[in-house]
Amino acid sequence: MTAGGGNGLPGEPGELDGFREVQRLAYACAEAVAGRLRPGVTEREAARMQREWLRERGVRDWFHLPFAWFGDRTAFAGFRLPHQFFPTGRRLAPGMPFILDMAPVYRGFTADIGYSGCLGPSPLHRRLTGDLLEHRALILREVRERRPLREIYRHVDELMARQGYANRHRAYPFGVIAHKVHRVPQHRWSPSLFGFGAHALKGLASDALRGHREGWSPLWSPYRVSDHPPQPGLWAVEPHLGFRGTGAKFEELLVVTDSRDPVESAFWLDEDLPHLRHRAEGVAA
Repeated sequence: MTAGGGNGLPGEPGELDGFREVQRLAYACAEAVAGRLRPGVTEREAARMQREWLRERGVRDWFHLPFAWFGDRTAFAGFRLPHQFFPTGRRLAPGMPFILDMAPVYRGFTADIGYSGCLGPSPLHRRLTGDLLEHRALILREVRERRPLREIYRHVDELMARQGYANRHRAYPFGVIAHKVHRVPQHRWSPSLFGFGAHALKGLASDALRGHREGWSPLWSPYRVSDHPPQPGLWAVEPHLGFRGTGAKFEELLVVTDSRDPVESAFWLDEDLPHLRHRAEGVAA
């Protein structure tokens, strides 16, 4: 992903509309599948529901195939190896939290989203999802201040500690809280490698090589490679909170530009997403 135009927006005019469309499609899938979840459904079945829903609407490629985590797996309890992230036979039960995570490529545009829910009312889960929005505000504010990504990561950690939560995105490979996303050339054949789309991974690998030469990383981690200001482009950002056996996160696209105007220098791609609507509805109630 390269910055184009005087304001540093990615790509050609209107390109952000393509990313916004696929992100909304992914969130619509998450809401549709969440509405179909019942006691006894397994993580594998929930992941298959996501794949089928998106394929019926034209998705043929992926950054990664859909995931589903139920119960204490939403907090990555005991996760040590990459294969533990893949869907299992864990069955959903009343009162159990769940996370749906998918990264479709549609018409060459990529999204990567995370949707947190619970099968029935849960004050704890409602508190976690509400507290996540403090992280959304912190991340945007400090990206606009052009603070190093590693420093922002540390401030997210500190906010989680003040809230009384554990950082669970640190359990992801390389401990990332975010990664860059790109346009993906459309191909007639879209192979996958360990659940990740080969074409999308090629773009991320290209960014990693370029970033290595220029002193930045497409993976936003707590390590020294992320000790640089935000790089222009689109970032899929996913702060993930854990409290004992319950985890919650959101994941959505953050646009970073090279504009000197603070408001235009960084902004969330869409302000009409489920976790924002749910919070507004809760405040109104």
